[in-house]
This record gives sequence, structure tokens and C-alpha cells, in this order.
Amino acid sequence: MRVSIFTIIISLSAFIIVCLSWTSVFSGNSSESKWDELLKREPFIYTVPKVNKETSIDGVYVKKALKHGEMVPCRRCPDWLANPGIWRIYFNRGAYRIINTSTGWKSIGTYIVSKDRILLSNDPSCIDDFGLYKFLIKDRVLKFEVIDDPCAIELRGSNLSEAPWLSCYPPNEEAAITEHWPKPAGCR
Repeated sequence: MRVSIFTIIISLSAFIIVCLSWTSVFSGNSSESKWDELLKREPFIYTVPKVNKETSIDGVYVKKALKHGEMVPCRRCPDWLANPGIWRIYFNRGAYRIINTSTGWKSIGTYIVSKDRILLSNDPSCIDDFGLYKFLIKDRVLKFEVIDDPCAIELRGSNLSEAPWLSCYPPNEEAAITEHWPKPAGCR
């Protein structure tokens, strides 16, 4: 059986493309550039207008997701799947941005805060769904309790509430200047 040079070149090209796509999915460096790109974007307003004012939840938080079995590479994983690794979320004046630094999965949306409640909306993964949560910030740790969130077959709610989120902001001015504080993994 004779194989043409053209067939070999096509096969090698396809192999290289597949290998490069897998490395980009699991490369740690690309998630930081994705984060930088995400910070430049504004959420699209599908339903609820963005309330552009400071809130009690504003800030950057990280969590280390608990491992739920084996992480399987996939081209179209479910949105908001709590894959293991470091997650970073940034709440800023009515817009939130979130990324899993291990997989590079990211999302963006808006939120409204009232006392100890937060309403998430305008998420491109679930444009018609609203997520209502109770939240508590104590000792620079943010915890969510799901009240109702059907987004991504309820994966957003289980992801946000599965583990506490640690603040990336230093506890005081001295710690900010000297960087003598236990900065959580994943903070920049």
C-alpha cells in the first residue's frame, strides 16, 4: 500500500494542530492573558441594567476548587463546571468577571447587591436566568448560599457556594506596602 507525501503532510499538520490546541487549553500562562482580556470587557446587557456603583462585595477573591473525580479534557464542557484548580472572581461596580486559572474557562455578568443578597444576571452562559444568593464576608472570607439559581443546570450556584472565597486585598495598609501577609494562591 502506497502512501502519498500529501497524505503524510496533511496527517502531520492535523496532529500538530490538535497538540497545540490541547496545550493552549491547559497552559497556565494563557489563563493570565485571558484574565487580562476579560478585565477589559464589559458585560452585555441582556436583561437587567448594570448598576454602576460600589458595593460591599466589591473586590477580587480566589478559591481552590475541591476535586470532584478526574478532570477530563473536553471541547465543550458545561459552563460553570467546578473543575479543580484556582478560581478568581472580581466584583467591581456592578460587573463580575470569573476565571478558572487551570482551564482558562471564563465568564462575565452583572450583579446587584441589597444588604446581604446578591442578584447575578446578564451571564452569556444563561442570558435569561437570574441567580439569587445570600452572602457573608467575615474575616476577609466570602461565602455564598444559593437561594435560587437555575443557570447552567444549577452549576453556577454549586460552583460559587462549594468553597469559601478568600480576599486578594491585604488586611491593612502596612501589609499592602510590605506584602507581609498570607496572600492566597491565585491572587495577583
